[in-house]
Amino acid sequence: MYIRKATTADLSAVTAVEAACFPPAEAATEDQFRERLAAYGDHFLLLEEEGRLIGFIDGPVTVDPDLTDDMYADTSCHCEEGAWQMIFGLNTLPEWRRQGCAGRLIEALKDKARQEGRRGVVLTCKDRLVPYYAKFGFVNEGVSPSTHGGVVWYQMRLKF
Repeated sequence: MYIRKATTADLSAVTAVEAACFPPAEAATEDQFRERLAAYGDHFLLLEEEGRLIGFIDGPVTVDPDLTDDMYADTSCHCEEGAWQMIFGLNTLPEWRRQGCAGRLIEALKDKARQEGRRGVVLTCKDRLVPYYAKFGFVNEGVSPSTHGGVVWYQMRLKF
């Protein structure tokens, strides 16, 4: 398996993986991914096996310490000098789950953020995934004000 930064050439593959991983109300669109890749492609990591995209992790770097719904639609929140690496999505194709793929992506983004001198990494997740992210050092900060996709989210933070 190989991890690399995404480019605009990966747009269709990324959109397809997102559609396989999230319900339509929560999934980012191709246009949103186009904007994200243009704004913060250096913070968009892909996991490939023999040239096939099997998962990815993405999110902007911000000065704001909390992940808010407006960030999903507005890439201007990205600030390369920001202290916090956000995670908008962690996607692994269903047939590749429970094989450590998501963990590889989390560790790669954590390492990148640490090397860049960030204060930490922030994500939101559904309640059933709180224990999973806790295994990587993330601390549950409680219910997030996010209502993205019409579901309840929990904000989790990893401080360096």
